[in-house]
Amino acid sequence: MSGRTLRIDFVSDVVCPWCLIGLANLERALTNLGDEVSVDLVFHPLQLNPGLPPEGELAADNIARKYGITPDQARSRGGGVRAAAEAAGVSMAGRPDRLYDTFDAHRLLHWARREGRQLALKHALLRAYFDQGRAISDHQVLADAAADAGLDRQMALQVLARGEFAAEVADDEIEWRSEGIASVPTMVIDREFVINGAQEPDRLERALRKLASR
Repeated sequence: MSGRTLRIDFVSDVVCPWCLIGLANLERALTNLGDEVSVDLVFHPLQLNPGLPPEGELAADNIARKYGITPDQARSRGGGVRAAAEAAGVSMAGRPDRLYDTFDAHRLLHWARREGRQLALKHALLRAYFDQGRAISDHQVLADAAADAGLDRQMALQVLARGEFAAEVADDEIEWRSEGIASVPTMVIDREFVINGAQEPDRLERALRKLASR
């Protein structure tokens, strides 16, 4: 094993397909590296669509508004992301046609880190949205994901109901934006080296091996 542990800060959002793909590619690279590289993986928030109403928004309407195109043009996009998901071996079979506010999901992820289950919850949230097509802003859905990740469901509901970790999540996002992080996924290695986007596993493997051997 490498003589030290690489810290990987993974800045992402729960409803971002490239974040789903980027995490899958990173985990494949880490599997390929085996004992060569040890990592401490920590997830951080960067919301793509903060402040959406509880019912969310149609994805096509959201994309059309952001890029100045029609909803029909927005619906025609997506071939690249589907191909990348297939190559990464991840399922987007149940991906809904709606986007949701993810602030509460990030609050739960902050709590899950304290409980030592952050990665498990990240996977559960991604499954809930992309594979099961569930409304990721709904507290019952979030509590189900927490239980799926091995966390206490009732405790998760309490965290959500009490508004716990709201300040911490807001401050965390502000900090990363102040560092110039404006897109997701972004990986920051040892608070020094930045890897943008959902890079291929072999590229990540080479980069992590090189950084670990410094």
